[in-house]
Amino acid sequence: MRVAVSEKPSITGMSFVLAVPDAMATARWWIDVMKFDALRDLGGWVFVKRGPCMIMLGSCPDAHPVPDLGDHQYFGYIEFNDIDAYFAEIDREKADILKEPRTEEWDMREFAVRTPDGHRVMFGQDLTSHPMS
Repeated sequence: MRVAVSEKPSITGMSFVLAVPDAMATARWWIDVMKFDALRDLGGWVFVKRGPCMIMLGSCPDAHPVPDLGDHQYFGYIEFNDIDAYFAEIDREKADILKEPRTEEWDMREFAVRTPDGHRVMFGQDLTSHPMS
């Protein structure tokens, strides 16, 4: 039996599932360079996490090469409460920064990174204090 909920159910986290040639090697990059935490190693699957965001990496050595995906290389937009502090925290020497942090006309401060496997991801901060109308 379900108990009535007075509020709309809320999202408690988000996960991205990525096919990569070597899940452990890619997880090491997320941990060492992007400062995510190791969560699980399930043999062929490795999960890394930072706050409510989890990235589930599956070893798929025969998958379609990511560089061949064009604009579909982008897989997510991960928001932080202080994007400049996060950018200062990552290992910028080892990160392939595609876009340095900048404030965009849509009131997001953001930067972009390419993973060693070729996936691209945006990191941003919402600078507005009001929800979408």
